[in-house]
Amino acid sequence: MQNANQYLHKTVVYSIVGIMLIPIVATFLYSVASSWGATILPDGFTLEWYVTLLTDERFLLAFGRSLFICFSTLALSVLLIMPVIFIVHYYFPKLDKVMNVLILLPFAVPPVVSSVGLLQLYADSDVQLIGTPWILMGTYFTIALPFMYRAISNSFAAINLHDLMDAAHLLGASTPRAFWLVILPNLKKGLLASLFLSFSFLLGEFVFANMLVGTRYETLQIYLYNMRQTSGHFTSALVMTYFFFIFLLTWLATRFSRGDQS
Repeated sequence: MQNANQYLHKTVVYSIVGIMLIPIVATFLYSVASSWGATILPDGFTLEWYVTLLTDERFLLAFGRSLFICFSTLALSVLLIMPVIFIVHYYFPKLDKVMNVLILLPFAVPPVVSSVGLLQLYADSDVQLIGTPWILMGTYFTIALPFMYRAISNSFAAINLHDLMDAAHLLGASTPRAFWLVILPNLKKGLLASLFLSFSFLLGEFVFANMLVGTRYETLQIYLYNMRQTSGHFTSALVMTYFFFIFLLTWLATRFSRGDQS
């Protein structure tokens, strides 16, 4: 009976996964098809669309801009969030419940509403932020905040923070030095997992990028949106390249998360 239930569960799971893979496989086949008309399979296969994409200077610039914004945002997040989490867990542990509520606030306001508010706020400002990557870094920070805080906070909860700090203090280390040399290495896996998860989410963000910067600072998602009217084969190659990159990041994040739990 148990074997029959396991077989049934595996069948259901594999069936759902197979159904979900159908559009991905179809998109991949279309991206490597020289032409595909009224036939079940493409008339021929080619890598021309991938070569065209990877040699397109506009694509490379858009991809580079997205990487710059994501890396800068994550660096800013680590610099700001790590000390806050350490202070909360080490000095004020009762504030952790309050922080868990505060970090969910960015999800309470839809991106469209936030974008309109930011446009009205900075439209007449002396500091020109609209249309620049700097305003994206600020908004992306609010997006990454829940992922970063929750993952790193779980890592702090999994270690004996007070015991490690007390031992470091007994050996003559200051609090900053103890955090840098003792605590931070124990948080490496959780930190890396949060970075990969946040990065994969930020790289796919479209609403803020479209409304706050648009074509004035074309990111990867804006490039994908602008190229939607071109050849379907080219667009499919672009989607598959983006999907593969996100899949790689998600796999790395999952691997680090499992390592952190073990």
